Amino acid sequence: MAFPLPIKRVIANLSRLPGLGEKSATRLALYLLNRPEEVQELALSLLEMREKVRLCQRCFNFAEGDLCAICSDPARDPSLICVVEDPADLAAIEAAGVFKGLYHVLHGLLSPRDGLGPKEIHLEALLRRLQTEPVREVLIALSPTVAGEATASYLAELLKDWTGEVTRLACGLALGMEVRYTDRLTLKRAFLGRERIY
Repeated sequence: MAFPLPIKRVIANLSRLPGLGEKSATRLALYLLNRPEEVQELALSLLEMREKVRLCQRCFNFAEGDLCAICSDPARDPSLICVVEDPADLAAIEAAGVFKGLYHVLHGLLSPRDGLGPKEIHLEALLRRLQTEPVREVLIALSPTVAGEATASYLAELLKDWTGEVTRLACGLALGMEVRYTDRLTLKRAFLGRERIY
């Protein structure tokens, strides 16, 4: 279909977003074309986000000031640090409401193929925090993917001489998963992380 150039540009820009193909981008562009107030509000909110949001100087979560809302909260337990890959993982843990400590956001996982080594993710900043803050436990909460496992192993090795406790999220069978169809690594982690009932 032959759209005017401004519409084609919007479709091209939207289709670059994760999860949006050309058809979805076209539907969204045509929807927005008929909603001028929503377009203006969306454009203003995107510009405001770009101007005001930065990384927290302490944990690298998203923040409006020097520190994010979590690092600024005096009710949080500063002796616990949960290491996550990105702010989306942090948000998921916060939504569960089970962790009341602080976080450290790596903004990536070790992946030499993608040019991500220890210096490209915020590992050195974590080590500095452990020297200057009263941390007694580091909880590694990385996804059990190949890159997540490699990063967790690397981090555990870095912390082997640290005097605090290093823990890891339990990992095992998902609800509804059948044992017979479970991969070996998941089964191994499920057995190692089993809980006592009585």
